[in-house]
Amino acid sequence: MSRASTGKAVKKVLPTMPAVDEAQIDFETIELLFFAYRDFVSDPDAILAKIGMGRAHHRVVYFVSRQPGMMVTDLLDTLQITKQSLARVLKQLIESGYIRQMAGAKDRRQRRLYPTLAGRELALALSEPQSRRIARAMEELTPDTRASVKEFLRRMRGRDESLEPVDSDMD
Repeated sequence: MSRASTGKAVKKVLPTMPAVDEAQIDFETIELLFFAYRDFVSDPDAILAKIGMGRAHHRVVYFVSRQPGMMVTDLLDTLQITKQSLARVLKQLIESGYIRQMAGAKDRRQRRLYPTLAGRELALALSEPQSRRIARAMEELTPDTRASVKEFLRRMRGRDESLEPVDSDMD
């Protein structure tokens, strides 16, 4: 509870939650995804912590390195974040010499993003332990099972339109 200026307690009104049948929830898969994600990002997190950066920086460096010359608007769309959320992270990456921003050749209003050599090296250093982790997890799987894993992940990408979008800070 928070206090209004009158000193009286103000109760926060919580939204009504829909009734959910707990038996219909696949808690095991949810937990496997939580733990897999935790471990998947742990190595890059450790590297980034040493240079005072976080996961938001990782995502930006990753996509800019994978698509050099991408427009800021495309990066916003890819990451599904607001300009405000991206601004701080992008500014830090530019000032630290990992990303450079240039005006478009045909339309000077476009802002195109490119990794510097240091940015490309950082992206590779962050991706390498993740690639190793994936290879280790898939090494004993058959080609068909590997294809099924990738198909499962592709299907997980789709947004559930029945859910309210959440716009949060990147970190």
